[in-house]
Amino acid sequence: MSEGPAALEAWAWQEAGVLLVPPREDLAGEIPEAERCAPSAWTDAEQESLAISLLDDPASPRSSSLALRLLSQPSAEPLQRQADGLRCQLAGDTVTYVVNRNLNTSNHCQKHCSFCAFRRDPGQAGAYWHSFDSLQQRAAEARALGATELCIQGGLNTAARIDGSALTYHVQLLRGLAEAAPGLHLHAFSPQELLFIAEQDQLSLQAVLEALCGAGLGSVPGTAAEVLSEPLRQRLCPEKLTARQWCAVILQVHEAGLASTATLMAGHLESVADRAAHLLTLVALQQRAWQHRRSGFSEFVLLPFIGAAAPAPLRQRVGRDQPDLAAMLALTAQARLLLGVWFRNHQPSWVKLTLAGASEALRWGCNDLGGTLMEETITRMAGALGGTAQSPEALQAAARGLGRPVRQRTTLYGEVLPCA
Repeated sequence: MSEGPAALEAWAWQEAGVLLVPPREDLAGEIPEAERCAPSAWTDAEQESLAISLLDDPASPRSSSLALRLLSQPSAEPLQRQADGLRCQLAGDTVTYVVNRNLNTSNHCQKHCSFCAFRRDPGQAGAYWHSFDSLQQRAAEARALGATELCIQGGLNTAARIDGSALTYHVQLLRGLAEAAPGLHLHAFSPQELLFIAEQDQLSLQAVLEALCGAGLGSVPGTAAEVLSEPLRQRLCPEKLTARQWCAVILQVHEAGLASTATLMAGHLESVADRAAHLLTLVALQQRAWQHRRSGFSEFVLLPFIGAAAPAPLRQRVGRDQPDLAAMLALTAQARLLLGVWFRNHQPSWVKLTLAGASEALRWGCNDLGGTLMEETITRMAGALGGTAQSPEALQAAARGLGRPVRQRTTLYGEVLPCA
């Protein structure tokens, strides 16, 4: 058995190695040549076979082969109808959204990911690090505007310490935000950030999670996943935590009783086999959470790559500044069909697709429009065209424009009760 990072529990590292599905480029050859040239439409029988295979073993060659066939479908129209039908079956017709504020605490970061236009070195043009006072003021404003959630993420800032401790800084951050905006759900710190805190202080991730939960952490964003394919990550973000580390952190997050989101960053260098491996891994992780009576993933969010301000080498290789909407809608449908009963809630990114594009995604398998955000930095700095905020009225109008009912939700998809 390989020894995992010191911060991670041995059981989590071991299970992550079992649950992480590798990309199976070799299985593409199992699709008959005639179908590779002119594949037939994805059938209901194949959808049922995929569901059965996933229930049996998401990591089996059969699951990978069926996933590859689904993700290789050249005609999106039949997938749209099937995905929309499955969305209706699992989530109903009501479109949901959350009133929240996004707080990107700092863009100081020690990593250098090939796709990132957000990170800065301290003192570099465009670098920032918000003070506690500034963040508390933003939190109080969000509460006054009716927010129920704060979404808190930032770069890996080695200077973010109190009394020499990264954990103390982040605990005090959560406590300060909870004091400024009592009652708001704190959705904070990606798996990369959680592992970074533990490694900075030479603590176990378990100790970090216990301290952060004690300070009010309510759930975890499932970002930093990008694509859970080790070969691809070596090209895309070699300095970042590995796919196996991401899975191990998520296992411990879920075991701690915290829900998380799940994401996929797509539309760059990934292959169909990379996408299949990622989605199958998410199913395996969700199965494990439910088997242990944990909440697991609350939703799946597709994050299209934005290249407009990305570092030049990757931007040139991708050859596209903005997402290919048609391709992302097809992937939205494919993800709904592949993730099946294991993911009830699917969300597009209006920041990346624009609100019009995200509204169209509601016809391709999505049932949620995400949050109002109020401010957004990471994707805006990448050159996205979707803006940095939406009003509840705009999100409501987008749903009603499709003839769908709409309601506000909490972070974990509960009902928002009217104020007394």
